[in-house]
Amino acid sequence: MTQALPRVTYSNIGVDFSPVHDYLDGLIPEFEKNVLGRVWKTPFANGKAENTPSPIDPSISLGSFQISTSEDILAAISAARKGAKVWNATSYEERLEFAARWKDVLEQEKYRLGLAALYEIGKSRLEAIGEAEEAVDMLDYYPSELRNNNGYRRPMNQLVDRETAESVLRPYGAFAVIAPFNFPVALSIGMIVGALLGGNSVVYKPSPACQLTGLLIAETIRKAGLPEGVFNVVLGGAEVGQLLSTNKGIDGVAFTGSHKTGMSIFRHMAVQPWMKPVIAEMGGKNPAYVTKNADIDRAAQGVVRSAFGLQGQKCSACSVVYVDNAVKDEFIKRAKEFASKLVIGDPRKRETFMGPLYNDGTVRRFTSAVEQIKKEGTVHFGGNRLEGFPSNYFAPAIVEASGPSNLTREEMFMPFVVVRGVDNLEAGLAEGNDVAYGLAAGVFTKDEAELNYFLNTAEAGVLYANRASGATTGAWPGAQPFCGWKGTGVSGKGGLGSYFLPQFMREQSHTIMTK
Repeated sequence: MTQALPRVTYSNIGVDFSPVHDYLDGLIPEFEKNVLGRVWKTPFANGKAENTPSPIDPSISLGSFQISTSEDILAAISAARKGAKVWNATSYEERLEFAARWKDVLEQEKYRLGLAALYEIGKSRLEAIGEAEEAVDMLDYYPSELRNNNGYRRPMNQLVDRETAESVLRPYGAFAVIAPFNFPVALSIGMIVGALLGGNSVVYKPSPACQLTGLLIAETIRKAGLPEGVFNVVLGGAEVGQLLSTNKGIDGVAFTGSHKTGMSIFRHMAVQPWMKPVIAEMGGKNPAYVTKNADIDRAAQGVVRSAFGLQGQKCSACSVVYVDNAVKDEFIKRAKEFASKLVIGDPRKRETFMGPLYNDGTVRRFTSAVEQIKKEGTVHFGGNRLEGFPSNYFAPAIVEASGPSNLTREEMFMPFVVVRGVDNLEAGLAEGNDVAYGLAAGVFTKDEAELNYFLNTAEAGVLYANRASGATTGAWPGAQPFCGWKGTGVSGKGGLGSYFLPQFMREQSHTIMTK
């Protein structure tokens, strides 16, 4: 039945998704009855059991999950090292066969995975299902890259007769995969598939509030079939992640999360007897630029959708917009009009665009930022707590700042966008580039010279122009490589593109003299 439903992506905003909503109307009650609230058991999590409430409503239990002890972590790493001896030796054709099986299972389970993300984070229906669709496409795109590159084996120059030379990318061994809360399906599966297709075994730690999604992902991998020990799950928070990533039995770390945590992993690796790979994506500030030559309606829609989708809790969310003073007032007016039409509420409902803030920490940061801007600038829209909902439901905020501050430089991770009036695109880019991050940026202009100036000057790895579906958001496997510059990343290569898989492997040259 689900095969005939329209596919949800982050950019096809004009599609009629009524059939998807109709299907979810029937699936949600079944999911609440049979999936939520369960007591979960997994081999490498035998510590204290904790019940996890949903941010949608604290009376909804996501389930009861046991935390991994230090002994559990050591046992998982030991299992992964044994599994690595088997999986490291597989051919790339064998890995492709697994990937095909896994894709089939994900296609069957994608709506269940999407609903798990909805309940764990408070994602809207379409954001949640879109994330699950993205994960399915990863199992199409990344295997195609492995296949098209012949498993990353290529002949090299022959220097003498009867001697062949070849470059081969080989696995590292066992990878730790540490996933964030905001995209628990797509970002988990992206890092896991990168490690597995590279021939590595995996010890996977989902975010502590997204363990339901993590264990459902583990179920799909079990159904797809892997040798014992190749994929292993540990559960818990920062302490578990630290013990996992710093253990000498781990040969590499794939991480998505905060800059502070990511850099601590990187620094730890740097003082080991030899450097181990760290594949990290660590947030962003993501400015948008609106010039006097922009389509203001398109710009307002693109900025608002990017700033407030998933409650602004995306590493690529637009949180500051530099607008030419000639059109600033009109832009703010149109942005307020568009934002006022967004439905905020229970994400289980089909009409909801924006759900609750993720946790108490996000609520504190949001209310603090609103109070700060009231003293330093202007609140043009929102920022208030919603009546009749749990205490973590807020109207998104459109504010204006008269000058640079921490609100225009630091990652926000909440539905809060700062407008800055500037004299021209050059002035906006000078300020927008003067931040520690470099993930995404967007521009709205109908002037070709301005567009080219933006493309050649913006210091970010993911650039968009004139995108109504999202000024700085909406990357998709095989379409928009997702690469962080500066403090966002450490390798200069990103996910969703051609250079992701090779980061999970190391080069070896084979020179063979024949008789």
